[in-house]
Amino acid sequence: MADPKSVRAPTTASLPNNLRIPSTTPSLTKTLGRLSRTALIELALYWLDDRNVTSFPPYLQPEDEANNDDEETLPYPAAETIAEVRIEYENFQERKGGKREVLERILEGDWRHGITLRQLAMADLRYMDDHPAGLRWTAMEISRIDMKAKKATDTQTEDWSSNIPRMQAATFVRALQHEIAPLVKAHYHLSRSLKFPLTFLRIFIVDSPYQTPRQTPEIFADATRIIYVAFPDSCPFLYTSITTAPAAKTGSTGSIANDPRTLQRLVRDAIPKALSRPQERYTLNPTALTAKNLPTLLALRGPGRTTAANGAFSIFADAALEGSPLDPRPSNTVSAEEHMRNGHEASAPLAEEDKENISNEPQKPGRPSKKRQLGSKPDTIKLSPNSKKRRLVAASRFGTTGSSTTPAPLDRLDIRLLDNAASTNDGDADSAPTSAAVSLTFTGSDVIGGIRRLAELGVVDPERIPSWMTGEEAASMMFVRGGRRLRSEV
Repeated sequence: MADPKSVRAPTTASLPNNLRIPSTTPSLTKTLGRLSRTALIELALYWLDDRNVTSFPPYLQPEDEANNDDEETLPYPAAETIAEVRIEYENFQERKGGKREVLERILEGDWRHGITLRQLAMADLRYMDDHPAGLRWTAMEISRIDMKAKKATDTQTEDWSSNIPRMQAATFVRALQHEIAPLVKAHYHLSRSLKFPLTFLRIFIVDSPYQTPRQTPEIFADATRIIYVAFPDSCPFLYTSITTAPAAKTGSTGSIANDPRTLQRLVRDAIPKALSRPQERYTLNPTALTAKNLPTLLALRGPGRTTAANGAFSIFADAALEGSPLDPRPSNTVSAEEHMRNGHEASAPLAEEDKENISNEPQKPGRPSKKRQLGSKPDTIKLSPNSKKRRLVAASRFGTTGSSTTPAPLDRLDIRLLDNAASTNDGDADSAPTSAAVSLTFTGSDVIGGIRRLAELGVVDPERIPSWMTGEEAASMMFVRGGRRLRSEV
């Protein structure tokens, strides 16, 4: 007679939080090893907190094996109480050391019986908080479907709050699980970011519950099966991301979980359905912004100004200048020269003519040269008239975008120029774009900042730069015709 416990029936329920992964799994060691020593200690102390220890219990010494000599010979003998385990990690905080000893203590000592899926998800999201530029994110706009039927006059005065669905987190996860469950089996974990005004949703997906055989422990740490969704506070946008690591080779090549693009499309289609309610339907519209930095998305597609005040208008949105460009009354604003001296000139590069002036200037006895004062007092540098003019024009075109005062660098900018050189007909400027005549791709740590430096150095003319190169459009991918971005393609 077969053991009843060995009978496995297919189910569409989500993976439980307490499903344990063997601590000897190599990929588990790699995943936890990405965290810093401080993060590992704080995570272990969070698991050992009185409010959470029932969900993440450590391995303790059994009462009937109190005098077991074999336990004493192990590198990390099991403690008798949770208080003893907590003291060990508090001692780690008080002294210096490497993270390997903390990682080995977790996997070979206190959680030798395995790490749960929830613990693994918490470790992933903690790494994301510490490394906000680790994944590439795509901004999606949440909009109500019935809003499109309104008149144009009503749409102009539409408030963002009407496009922000209101739902409890647990209710949303249950609705999302209901949409995805018939296709794949997944584990869901919601967590509040420690550093950003975001709520992360981590979705780990395995093959359909109706497929065999049973998955190996390595599959639970496969990064290609994880998709992240970030919900910024009070904002009609959300960000989605999926890892780009190569998928593991398995026998079931046709599985949805082995195709990252299909996986992402599956979740994207399910999210608006989970957010919708009767008489209140939502949809996700793609935007033209894809970035590798979460602060960039929060600055350009967040609860702030979004695309309303970038480029030249950013000086007013960032409170660099007082007043408004539309206010006819005089205000206590500073001049462009003073604004450039108060911080923006310090990070700007020097032209060759300015470097020669600094290097050829004789040094006075008893005082350091201006060349040495370059990093400490940039306001003492005398710029040439041409450099000063270029910087003033660049400041009027870029504002604070691309400067050291804005922590929102854009790492990629894809442009498709649709101007046909053989066509002389200007009447079809608003027609639907076909194929791009020229494709431009700018990559780097800060694309807009790099273009701004080229303008300040005189490589490009800042007066003739289009608005999509100054960051005013707040987009990373667009179609351009006649020097203007086509709104219909965003």
